[in-house]
Amino acid sequence: MSDKNSNRNSSPNSFVPPTFSFAFLHPRFWLTWLTITFLYLLSWLPYRVQIGLGKLIGRLLLKVLKSRKKTATRNLQLCFPDKSEEEINRLVIANFENAGIAIFESGISWWWPNWRLKNMCHVKGTQHIDKALQQGKGIFLLFTHIFPLEMMARVLGDNGYPCVGFYRPHNNKLLEWVQYRGRCRSNRYMIGKRDVKGLLKALSEGEITVYLPDHDYGPKRSVFAPFFAVEKAATTTGTEIFASHKNAETIPTKIRRLDNFNGYEIEFLPPLTDYPCEDSFANAVQVNKWVESAVLDNMEQYMWVHRRFKTRPEDEPESLY
Repeated sequence: MSDKNSNRNSSPNSFVPPTFSFAFLHPRFWLTWLTITFLYLLSWLPYRVQIGLGKLIGRLLLKVLKSRKKTATRNLQLCFPDKSEEEINRLVIANFENAGIAIFESGISWWWPNWRLKNMCHVKGTQHIDKALQQGKGIFLLFTHIFPLEMMARVLGDNGYPCVGFYRPHNNKLLEWVQYRGRCRSNRYMIGKRDVKGLLKALSEGEITVYLPDHDYGPKRSVFAPFFAVEKAATTTGTEIFASHKNAETIPTKIRRLDNFNGYEIEFLPPLTDYPCEDSFANAVQVNKWVESAVLDNMEQYMWVHRRFKTRPEDEPESLY
């Protein structure tokens, strides 16, 4: 396949990447600078040490972030009503340990040199994406929200698949600048989550784009479809809008941090067939089934801490939380 890294920081004319500003030297940003510097220094620790420290921080977060713990517990109870209280508790603890590790993974993905990551990035199923690229297709990659998500963009870029990300810019302008630079270290550019035209343009130009359809994005442009044991989960129809682009090949993925400190893996799955159809509910069901499969392969690393079922149908207004 052709490697696009030679132009990895280019972007559409309509998009203006964040740049450094001397305003970042103002005292109101000093705490952010201190945090960034501390994270940078920690990123040079041995990988095993960072994973261990991440688990300890995760245990601390479990005690401090009571509302997030409650949300994760409730999500797991709703999705897996047959699991015992003990099983749910074990999953919640492991989930928060992964949340702690993710803090360190931001530093790893933004600042580690290529030689440190060389033997830690593993990609499977490349034939599916290579075939589409050879046909001049834009790639509409479907990811799930997992805690090592920051690492996944780095894995893609470092393995010759630089991508365009669809994301929510950070409110802290300094952190947004650092985050953007880190994420685009080996990738193309980022698009704000409301820039629908920007993502469609990227697909037209044959870019590899990344989209995460598995959160509750509110009632607008959503349908209610089954997700595990929850019969009515708000599921975005944005997925079908992008997938219907004439130049798009929709390829789901499975992504995870490997056991025994063996790094990270992305697996490209075969492109979705008969997707999208004219039935938005059927489309949502198909996407949710893929999400379920990906989650079951990697339950402890999935972001259960978000309120996946906050949006309810008008005929069932009572909150599940």
